[in-house]
Amino acid sequence: MYHEPVLLTESIEGLNIKEGGIYVDATYGGGGHSLEILKNIGKGSLIAFDQDDDALKNKADDDRLILINQNFRYMRNFLKLYKAVPVDGILADIGVSSHQIDEPARGFSLRFEAELDLRMNRRKSLTAKQIVNEYSINKLKDIFYNYGELRNSSKIADLIESARTKNDIKTTKQLQEAIGKCAPKGLENKFFAKVFQALRIEVNDELGALKELLTQSVELLSRGGRLVIISYHSLEDRLVKNFLKAGNFEGIIKKDFYGNPEIRFRLINKKPVVPCDEEIQRNKRARSAKLRIAEKI
Repeated sequence: MYHEPVLLTESIEGLNIKEGGIYVDATYGGGGHSLEILKNIGKGSLIAFDQDDDALKNKADDDRLILINQNFRYMRNFLKLYKAVPVDGILADIGVSSHQIDEPARGFSLRFEAELDLRMNRRKSLTAKQIVNEYSINKLKDIFYNYGELRNSSKIADLIESARTKNDIKTTKQLQEAIGKCAPKGLENKFFAKVFQALRIEVNDELGALKELLTQSVELLSRGGRLVIISYHSLEDRLVKNFLKAGNFEGIIKKDFYGNPEIRFRLINKKPVVPCDEEIQRNKRARSAKLRIAEKI
């Protein structure tokens, strides 16, 4: 399977789909969420986005579906192009697809020896190999600290600097060997996963794209339209939580001149929905997923 959709039932129910409505799947992937949306919209329409060329192979043969091979940060431009504003719901399953993880050449998995790539959009030029070999030590420290939440980010950057002065670090295994001394005993896989997460976020500007998606959703959703976001790590979830609660990324509710709170959404679930044990047993990659749902006021 290209990618098993996570929290499928819960996210589709969260959209509160109306027949004949216009919906957005911001992360098409294997098409699992999109197919469920299509089952429920009647004569409505679905506009989906995916920046990975491989996802285009999964396009459903359905006239109601438009699949756009672009990052969802360009959602506003394309929805206006197709005269599809406002929309009745936006769903985004943020993160890496199973296909990307299982494809050795993409460099997303610790299981394979592969070139340091980590691009979701292979038309882009910046790769993890460039970051590891060309970024300054200070910039590397910031990436590992801010995006990997690694307290020993300075040591990691120092070891990379030491290794790359001898030879370029070109592959996933070479990087692991270069910084292996920093990995806590017994927690090596968790440590390396955070390192690769940090590099992946930088390569794809994932947090910047997520911020744009959230900001644009206020303009693009109709009143009563639903925003449904599935995230997989604390950096993403914090942005989503704060924005849905307060309309900004700091999570601080601001008030207008009259003292009224300037909020944009009504929270459908105050606490995130997480996968049940059965789903986690069936799909281990769902274990860190958090689903948040809100309705535009």
